[in-house]
Amino acid sequence: MTTARNQLLISCFSRLVVRASCLVMVMNSLTAADPPVPVALTKSGSDWQLLRDGKPWLVRGAGGGTALELLARIGGNTERTWGIGTDTRAYLDEAQRRGLAVVVGIWLGHERHGFNWSDQAQVAKQLAEAKAAVLAFKDHPALLAWGLGNEMEGYKDGDNQAIWRGIEDVAKMVHAVDPGHPTMTTVAEIGGQRVPLIHRLCQDIDIVGINSYGGAPSLPERYRKAGGTKPYLVTEYGPPGTWEIPRNAIGAVDEPTSTAKGALYRATWESLRKDHELCLGALAFTWGAKVEATATWFGMLTAEGARLEAADQLGAVWTGATVANRCPQIQPLTLAGPQLVKPGTLVEATLAVVDPEKDPLTARWTVVQEQPEYDTAGEAAPEPIPIPEAVLRGDLTGALLRMPESGGIYRITVLVRDDHGGAALANATLRVDGPVQPPRARKLGLPAVVYAKGESPHWAPSGYMGDHDAITMDPACSEQPRATGGTCLKVSFAKAGGWGGTVWQHPANDWGKLPGGFDLTGATRLTFWARGHDGGEQVKLGVGMIDTTTRFYDTTKKDLAVTLTTEWKQYAIELGDRDLARIKSGFYWTLGGTDKPVVFYLDAVQYE
Repeated sequence: MTTARNQLLISCFSRLVVRASCLVMVMNSLTAADPPVPVALTKSGSDWQLLRDGKPWLVRGAGGGTALELLARIGGNTERTWGIGTDTRAYLDEAQRRGLAVVVGIWLGHERHGFNWSDQAQVAKQLAEAKAAVLAFKDHPALLAWGLGNEMEGYKDGDNQAIWRGIEDVAKMVHAVDPGHPTMTTVAEIGGQRVPLIHRLCQDIDIVGINSYGGAPSLPERYRKAGGTKPYLVTEYGPPGTWEIPRNAIGAVDEPTSTAKGALYRATWESLRKDHELCLGALAFTWGAKVEATATWFGMLTAEGARLEAADQLGAVWTGATVANRCPQIQPLTLAGPQLVKPGTLVEATLAVVDPEKDPLTARWTVVQEQPEYDTAGEAAPEPIPIPEAVLRGDLTGALLRMPESGGIYRITVLVRDDHGGAALANATLRVDGPVQPPRARKLGLPAVVYAKGESPHWAPSGYMGDHDAITMDPACSEQPRATGGTCLKVSFAKAGGWGGTVWQHPANDWGKLPGGFDLTGATRLTFWARGHDGGEQVKLGVGMIDTTTRFYDTTKKDLAVTLTTEWKQYAIELGDRDLARIKSGFYWTLGGTDKPVVFYLDAVQYE
């Protein structure tokens, strides 16, 4: 599952070509470090264990990339990443300062994202990029192991042998370049042919990483029944996933409270610790907050960084000591009346919450429209937009709510906080009987940046179209930048006679299935600077790619065809008369029919 820490990292995961640019920047940023810490995978009798600097290392930790000081403070010793980004060096340095080790992830392509494991050129490019990552970080003292891919086999039987042979090639390369750290590949549960094929085709994979939720407590038994003999590390666990829970009477999923989730995290850890022969430890998901299915399903922390019960429970079992000041303990919300109501109905919600130390508490109530899909294959979704006018009154005893006029499912959530960094969450669902309108888009201030040096973009360049293998983009190109000492975006299209393009999307990789985008009402134009490499390049650039045949479409579409010169020039797409209430495709370029490869440059793409 990918926790997109920032849009650059999302774009790195979205396309190998952008990830290559990230690796170049990473290699250029290397600095002197402490000597590497040796890691060995050993077997004593029937028990496997990791040795780090000669000492046993039972993996206790999480994945998510935030609050490393807190993770170390509650007894965690390991973090996990999913891929290489420009922040990897700084992240490893901080982990080292906190006494944490890191399973460093190298993202490998997914077929559902367009990667073809039978395409020799794609596979060779991926292998070269993986080697660059290993060379960059193999001597970092925080490195524990290499995580080669995450759920790249997909969510069916996992029986594409080309994938496992490709992973074996990556693992063999890692062993040759860095014999001092073990290799691991991570799968989505252990059904189908995953375990047999890893054991048969991936001899250079030392550890099997397993993402498992509702089934995690039974992994020791099920892994052996599947034929598993290699040691394994549980790389994601937590409450049962939304795909494992039946829908309720209104078609929604009932989310456990944060208090109930804490008990589930602890029970999973205690079950896995009984398997001292094959299980090397476990990494909980997610150390932070992630919007996936709901805004709060998998987070062990709130979006503001407050601890939830899962952190307290794992801290207690990791250290053997009760947390000094525990999180508030919360019960499921109670809603008066039926779950199916008319638009505008008044609803009473009752809250029961206590603080173990009787600390003063505060409560924040929100109502949001439910995500359209729960089973998103781990893809992050945009933060749902609260409907503040729906909360008429809210406190520590309950809330009075007025349901919105638009039909659909709504999730009512209360966040309770103490004054010691602890929090608790509970929510419940209602369905409003009426026509469903698309959820609001988040309002952006102006100027709203699509691409500019040093700016955090709102949209990700993840929508590759046409002959996508011919496209490379360097977001930090220094070839004749518009400003002295600056950088620009270099776009290369290598296929003469072909057609291709890239869309900047929100959320990343979405073509209209998920809510998202931004409300740009008030903007009058989209401006950008561009130049060609040779001059005469014909490119179409525009805004809005998703039409009204999808549920979550762009509310406007407009393009501009330009013929570039070798000099920088600013262009504008006028939008003063357009509906900008939801712009999911913030920018795009397309070109085709040329008799030679094309290179052009972009800078300062923004709405004004």
